[in-house]
Amino acid sequence: MVKKQNIFLIGPMGAGKTTIGRQLATRRGLEFVDSDHELQKRTGVDIPTIFEFEGEDGFRLRERDMVDELSQREGVVLATGGGVVLIPDNRRNLSGRGTVIYLYCPPEQQFERTRHDKNRPLLQTPDPLARLRALFEVRDPLYRELADIIIITDRRSASTVIKEILQRLPEPD
Repeated sequence: MVKKQNIFLIGPMGAGKTTIGRQLATRRGLEFVDSDHELQKRTGVDIPTIFEFEGEDGFRLRERDMVDELSQREGVVLATGGGVVLIPDNRRNLSGRGTVIYLYCPPEQQFERTRHDKNRPLLQTPDPLARLRALFEVRDPLYRELADIIIITDRRSASTVIKEILQRLPEPD
């Protein structure tokens, strides 16, 4: 059975979900949505501000509601936040509503891609690489469990990654 035309990108911060998602949506003729960007647009504040006032738990509740809504659309490529897999409702909704692609990226590469980004509250710590490694240990098994397709993005160009995704995706209905 071919799943719905929706494509959901999961993986850690810095894996390329937004960059890959935009280009993939264009190539497949689908709408692109980034759940974090949509959440920021609707709340009028950035993610660090939500973390500051509501904590990670408050953010995760907002993220859960956003993912539920966005994953119900038809014909969408959805880039999710790195922690989306922590909530069982998110895992259930994503797996049941589209093809889930895990963009795998090891912590060292994540660090290289995110080390100057101040818009990542979980990395505002004295040792961001250690934090990335700890997050990876918890989240990688969840990403793998949820994924229909796993794509390695480490040290690969966006065009190469997209080409592999297109080769491995089922043909649209």
